[in-house]
Amino acid sequence: MRIGGAFLVPAFVAISADVSFITQSALNAQLPVVLDSPIRAGFVSYAGGTIVMALIALAQRESWAYVHDFTRSQWLLWTVGVFGSVYVIVAIVLLPRLGAATVFALLVSGQMLGSLVFDQFGLFSLAQRSIDVTRVGGSAVPRPRRHFDPASIDNFESSALP
Repeated sequence: MRIGGAFLVPAFVAISADVSFITQSALNAQLPVVLDSPIRAGFVSYAGGTIVMALIALAQRESWAYVHDFTRSQWLLWTVGVFGSVYVIVAIVLLPRLGAATVFALLVSGQMLGSLVFDQFGLFSLAQRSIDVTRVGGSAVPRPRRHFDPASIDNFESSALP
């Protein structure tokens, strides 16, 4: 594959988006201290995101007729926010305890393993792509080793857990 602007620009955008996830998570991790609850922190995070997405949607000046079509969609499509909520709450709770590098290495590991399974079986209408040595090798991400202390999991403050 030749690496040029057709690859570099989207790659830069993707990397920037991932940096924004870490920024969001670091800020979200501070919210439970102020709000005294990781659940409230997640709610504030989603409320802010909802407002921004609503403003972008309004600025697009596109028809809202799709809302009617969406109401006739499969029930599973209505659950997409649940998965994002789990991600946000996990990051809020674990980031202060394990650190950003460890939490995101673990999250990316889960994403890569899940991606291999989703591709292997063509889940949720994805094109089926068999697992092979190249795909497994490409999914090998750095695993946290030096700074991760499994004993720290036992030291979580129970009041901070949802």
